[in-house]
Amino acid sequence: MKKLIGIAFASLLALNAQSQNQMTMKKVNFNSEGAKLAGNLFYPSNYEEGKSYPAIIVSGSWTTVKEQMAGLYAQNLAEQGFITLAFDFRNFGESEGEPRFYESPEKKKTDIKNAVTFLTTLTEVDTQRIGLFGVCAGAMYTLMAASEDDRVKSVVTAASWLHDEEAVKLFYGGEEGVQEKIQAAQNAKAVYAQNDSVVYIPTISTTDTSAAMYGPYDYYLNPERGAVSEWSADKFAVMSWEDWLTTNPMPAAKNLSCPTLMIHSDGAVLPQYTRNFFNDIKTEDKKLHWMETELESPFHQFNYYDQDAEVKESVKEATDWFKQKM
Repeated sequence: MKKLIGIAFASLLALNAQSQNQMTMKKVNFNSEGAKLAGNLFYPSNYEEGKSYPAIIVSGSWTTVKEQMAGLYAQNLAEQGFITLAFDFRNFGESEGEPRFYESPEKKKTDIKNAVTFLTTLTEVDTQRIGLFGVCAGAMYTLMAASEDDRVKSVVTAASWLHDEEAVKLFYGGEEGVQEKIQAAQNAKAVYAQNDSVVYIPTISTTDTSAAMYGPYDYYLNPERGAVSEWSADKFAVMSWEDWLTTNPMPAAKNLSCPTLMIHSDGAVLPQYTRNFFNDIKTEDKKLHWMETELESPFHQFNYYDQDAEVKESVKEATDWFKQKM
């Protein structure tokens, strides 16, 4: 699949789109708890100045940057008539924030809420029609944010990564492995507090078992897919483990009152957790769209990041949902 639109090409689109009647992209910045965050704001091809449009904030998986799956879905949804925002969470990409490459679900949840605040300042955005779209761990952050922010009018997730204290044991070496990572994180936080030094491990590796993602995960290894230059394959802040492994988004379902669509499959990650979350969602205005696949869990997960079949079906379902519910 073709790589995401690069920054230079996107800037060219923004300059020439009016005459060519195509989607435009504008680089934007907004504040989140003192950090300046960088984003790409996409406009639909039928955009007319003076009108207001429904808007969607798109969030990608953990460790990712806006040029990966968030940007891809943001572009696709903009083509359906929405203004969309893909941005770098604090500590990642072009956004400010220290320590770098520090994965904090709590802070990412807050960044999404501050992205909502940013959209409410734009005259071209219909502030009564702001929605959220999250992929993988981005779904976790999105659902948590929406459960606390009534400005969000609708939510859609694709291949949601949702875990609790039992689920993380399945991926991170059981109880012993989880506790070792939490202890390593606490030690790394102490080092940082003492001298501002950050302890890193690789984000992805097929040879280093200490990597945050250890295995032949093509999306993150393939430069034609997610291994883009804006993303770091070699830096994951060890202090992130405690935040990541102790976050439990499951209780947020009982506070989620806006219309919610969840897209998943038996081949994506932790399918029962998505079912459980869906069943606990407070509102009755909800839908679970289950896709067919022959791939075993969790190998279908990565298809949602950039493969045509999964992206197109997810965008179609999301478009129909947002247009009905916002």
